[in-house]
Amino acid sequence: MTGTDYQSWGRLDPRPRRAISVHAFEEEGRGAGIGAFLPFGNGRSYGDSCHNDAGALIDNGTRSRINAFDPGTGILSCDPGVTLRQILERTIPHRFFLPVTPGTAFVTVGGAVANDVHGKNHHARGTFGHHVLGLTLLRSNGDVLACSPKENSELFFTTIGGMGLTGLILSVDLQMMKVPSAHIQQHAIRFDSLDDYFAMVDRIDGEHEYSVAWIDQLATGKSMGRGVLLAGDHADASCEFPDMPRGLKLGVPFSPPFNLLNRLTLKGFNELYYRKEKPGEVVSTVKWPGYFYPLDAIGNWNRLYGPKGLYQHQSVFPAENAPAVTALLMETARKAGHASFLTVLKKFGDRPKRGVLSFARPGFTLTLDFANQGERTLKLLDALDAIVLKAGGAVNPYKDARMSPQTFAASFPEWKKLEALRDPAMVSNFWKRTALALPK
Repeated sequence: MTGTDYQSWGRLDPRPRRAISVHAFEEEGRGAGIGAFLPFGNGRSYGDSCHNDAGALIDNGTRSRINAFDPGTGILSCDPGVTLRQILERTIPHRFFLPVTPGTAFVTVGGAVANDVHGKNHHARGTFGHHVLGLTLLRSNGDVLACSPKENSELFFTTIGGMGLTGLILSVDLQMMKVPSAHIQQHAIRFDSLDDYFAMVDRIDGEHEYSVAWIDQLATGKSMGRGVLLAGDHADASCEFPDMPRGLKLGVPFSPPFNLLNRLTLKGFNELYYRKEKPGEVVSTVKWPGYFYPLDAIGNWNRLYGPKGLYQHQSVFPAENAPAVTALLMETARKAGHASFLTVLKKFGDRPKRGVLSFARPGFTLTLDFANQGERTLKLLDALDAIVLKAGGAVNPYKDARMSPQTFAASFPEWKKLEALRDPAMVSNFWKRTALALPK
């Protein structure tokens, strides 16, 4: 199988890629050459951690069944190619929800494990990997291993956040979360500056299951860092469940010849988004797709960044210097002439990480999206890396397409543990340009 579908969400390198089915790997993978394969989910990773241009991708979409779900315990067992949306379709009628979910429901379970994704409730529930009860892993030597905290535990904790490098996940057992309703009682709190956000975030996180802030990255002066904090909790049982949304409401059918999310358009968008929320705290009931997955309603929204694609920069840094670091990162981007469409700020909780290379850790995480402007953008991203590392933070490899080996090693000093357990038949473009470029 070949085609342009096997590209990352950043669309930085749209060349056709070769892929095989899970069944083909099961039949032919034993004794494969070094670095011959890499599992591929649904292409929601932004960078090159989902690419292996020297080998073949294993298309997890060819194995996408929910094998069992117990409405009594909330335990679900599924194939790696099942999407989070499919899980919700199955479990919401029984009043179960994902305990942790990223900002799109089109992520596969295999990808959620491999990237140990986080959501708006890390302070309450940790990462996706904290709710994985066990998994089955196929190694290229033919071994099929049951992995859990008690069985093959070292391989289990390395596979969580292991970017698909420890082997091919065949199945995942996941503990779902019982909820009174899938809807969210949302608390929209408009704040006028970054200082206002940091003054209230600890209290808000302590009171609510979910918490995430949208930031106007282009605002300056007294309004620098203004935004909207969207806190929430699952609504009570009197709230009726919505019908499952059918398909996408809108779509971007093709990539425009230029970036539509530029400084001029984003300045206007940011002003409208900020002003649409009333001052103070507004409480309302929001349907769960709108709270968790607002951009899923727009098909291929990444095309709005134009033909050159986009870079996403996500970092985490200690809480004690978070206000200054957050301000410096946004200011550095503004001075470099870059505008971020999705500027998201969240606080991670203190729960110890589950995976050896899990990204989420105590502190604050800032996400910035930039249209690709070539060398100007790469220079900016290097500058952002330097700010984060100087602050004692880390850069997210699952969102990356260009970080240096040194940045990766400083962000993940335990990387050699993954290398030691990496299936020799599995490698990615990311691992080649970072870990394998470092001294052994």
